[in-house]
Amino acid sequence: MNYHIYLENIRAGEKGLNPYLDHFNVAVIDVSSGRAVFRMPVRPEYLQGAGFMQGGLIVALADEAIAHAMMTVLAPEEGLTTIELKSSFLAGVNKGDLLAEANVFKKGRSLIIGDCLVTDAAGKSICRVSATFMLLRTKQR
Repeated sequence: MNYHIYLENIRAGEKGLNPYLDHFNVAVIDVSSGRAVFRMPVRPEYLQGAGFMQGGLIVALADEAIAHAMMTVLAPEEGLTTIELKSSFLAGVNKGDLLAEANVFKKGRSLIIGDCLVTDAAGKSICRVSATFMLLRTKQR
């Protein structure tokens, strides 16, 4: 996959490139060098039985934001895949929007590490996620 072309099209607001973003109505606010900011609405159908946003959906938003931040620093022959996620839930949320701000922490030769803080519309911290991705390299001819 050519991540640079993909990111250009995502920045331009093109739909149909990422079914997850489309399905959950995730808005791409910023994708720049080592950074990505996504906004996702909290909808009634995303709530769990206690009336709060289901945690896995929050973590999935953070994972996508981190992956997109990482795509901005990849070489053309590199790809990536998530190998580890750690999430810390800090507060519940049941309305409004979530803002996921992700940054690349460190890129090595075989691994890349990123962090994401998910906040509500008022800026209250909802979830912190750290992720390790494996760098995948395609063979060059």
